[in-house]
Amino acid sequence: MSRFFYLAAVKLETKFIIPMIYNRTYFNKEDEEEINNNLGNSFSFLQILKLRGVGSSRFIIHSISENLSHTLNKVSDINYCSIELRPYGILVNITQQLNLFSWLIPYYKLVIFNSKTFSIHADGSSLKIVKDKNYLNNKNFISKMIKLTAEVRIE
Repeated sequence: MSRFFYLAAVKLETKFIIPMIYNRTYFNKEDEEEINNNLGNSFSFLQILKLRGVGSSRFIIHSISENLSHTLNKVSDINYCSIELRPYGILVNITQQLNLFSWLIPYYKLVIFNSKTFSIHADGSSLKIVKDKNYLNNKNFISKMIKLTAEVRIE
């Protein structure tokens, strides 16, 4: 009986949560419906004007967790990402050469740390962003994202 419990524990240790990542290089109706179901439809034009934009400019990726590593360039290129706000979460768009991968993060799973690097965490996955001039240009966007996160969590 102890052998069974040992095998079960080993299986549980190797299992990790796979984040919601979609390859959005080409339009796929099923993926778009799934994104809209999880994060809500994109903001309307008037809402975008009221929020003064819902997309960030590009960030430089410092490091990424192991279960997201397949979205990065394999060669020594600089890796970029951008963030799009949705009513119930954010889309982190990671570019890999000509491919675009989107990581869906609902607000209730979103955790943000601001230290030497700016990092976004959800479901055991993380993305660390370099604090450089691109980060400084996006300070207003980041504060807007934190405000929206707080508003949705209160509701």
